Amino acid sequence: MASPPTVDPEVFYSKLPAFHVEPLWRARGLMRPAPGREAVGCVWRYDEVRRLLLESGDVVTAAEADRRVLMLLNPGLDGAAAATANLYAGLQLVLPGEVAPKHRHAAAAIRFIVEGDGAYTAVDGEKSVMRPGDLVLTPNWTWHDHGNESDGPMIWLDGLDIPLVNKLDVPFFESPGEDRQLLTRPDDASARHWAQGRLRPLWEGDWQRRYSPVVNYPWTVTERVLRDAAADTDGTPHDGVVFRYTNPVDGGHVLPTLGCAVQLLKAGFRGAAHRHTSAAVYHVVRGNGATIVDGARLTWGPGDTFAVPGWAVHEHAAGDEEAILFSFTDEPVLESLDLLRTAPADRQEA
Repeated sequence: MASPPTVDPEVFYSKLPAFHVEPLWRARGLMRPAPGREAVGCVWRYDEVRRLLLESGDVVTAAEADRRVLMLLNPGLDGAAAATANLYAGLQLVLPGEVAPKHRHAAAAIRFIVEGDGAYTAVDGEKSVMRPGDLVLTPNWTWHDHGNESDGPMIWLDGLDIPLVNKLDVPFFESPGEDRQLLTRPDDASARHWAQGRLRPLWEGDWQRRYSPVVNYPWTVTERVLRDAAADTDGTPHDGVVFRYTNPVDGGHVLPTLGCAVQLLKAGFRGAAHRHTSAAVYHVVRGNGATIVDGARLTWGPGDTFAVPGWAVHEHAAGDEEAILFSFTDEPVLESLDLLRTAPADRQEA
């Protein structure tokens, strides 16, 4: 039988704040039975955001803004610059003749090209010309600048790990005040040299960095791979014909903190419901459909972007024609920490 306390509990508890300690046994919500999200499933309509983005071109120059971007804010995160708990997303505009100046930062970034043909991104001395559907990487702490040498606007989806980097309190940033970096490699060299994962360019040496050596994953290759596979298979029950973009050195994710994928949903596809602790931001490359997220139906069409928070029950459905979705996730982080969990779920009605 427990002995009665010999110290007045309230007197004891009143002493603790002065020493910056609190009793674990009185804490609530510290160890939760499952993820308790604030982020919600949501969709950003491309036609609406594009109109505002083009209007912003008359408000601020790319140089004045450093990056002319409209951030995509998750309505469940109370105004935070985040699309999900760990992922940032935005749509960036570079007008003809403009340069978005050189800088680097601790946050890693991906660019998925939505509109235009002829702008470039330069990354650590390599210039890559960008076209719709291309995936361009700007890894952690690599110098990068953007320029538009075409005669039309260029728009792309930015994806970064800014919320995660800020939570870890390592948000380094450097800008030397220069517009362009010195180019030291042939244009699009990495895309050519590492084009085949089964062939490794030995003159590149022993690649030691934790991110992919490829700057640009061109859409011409990605779409061909998708269509060849779709002729042979229906893919997975959850995501259809889906491919992960990989680091050709080790077959892993393209970046240590951001994973990327592309999937083809055949006409009439209805995916099985499931959930995973990783969150995802999707961009609709082609087609119409809907994704049901925790019972809410998010309809989407070409150019739209939508978010699926971690551990949300979700399922994809294509319309009468095929749909193609690009996505980026925080899966690599959760994998490395052994916190990635997936589970099937009951089909939702919405």
